[in-house]
Amino acid sequence: MNRDEKVAIVSALSDSFNRAKLTVVADYCGLKVSEFQQVRVDLKKCDSEIRVAKNTLLKRAVEGTDLAGMGDAFTGTTAVVTGYSDPVGPAKALAQFADKHDKFVIRSVALDGQSIPIEDLVALSKLPSREVMLGQLVSTWNNVPTGLVRVLSGVPRNFVYALRAIQEQKEAA
Repeated sequence: MNRDEKVAIVSALSDSFNRAKLTVVADYCGLKVSEFQQVRVDLKKCDSEIRVAKNTLLKRAVEGTDLAGMGDAFTGTTAVVTGYSDPVGPAKALAQFADKHDKFVIRSVALDGQSIPIEDLVALSKLPSREVMLGQLVSTWNNVPTGLVRVLSGVPRNFVYALRAIQEQKEAA
């Protein structure tokens, strides 16, 4: 690989690190190509990608970004996952893949440029997607006024029921 190719790779990696909402560094040593291809397809579905590059190029790419602290994680066989939109999708895909394949080891995780523990990635993977959460929020907002109307209409309704009961008692007597 000549110098121009290395500069292009570093530039592309640096750009993807700057755009990423979720960044995961993992060790993929011992995985079959077909297994690695499966995680690549799963990540592509949720607007993210997985890349393999030389550690020296990765260290140069994170210099000057919010992820500069992740440089220590670039040792051995390194795969970098970058998620660009909703971080829940890639987190789910990686957590499922890591559960099925013991050889895929997550080393470091960053969310919006801040390093987080690996356990938080697992917790993030258990969250519903953004669309589901927005639907739950709208449903909650819809239920509040409906409940208020029911409570407020309950007082006059009960008053009418009481008047009707008194009327029926007087008619019966």
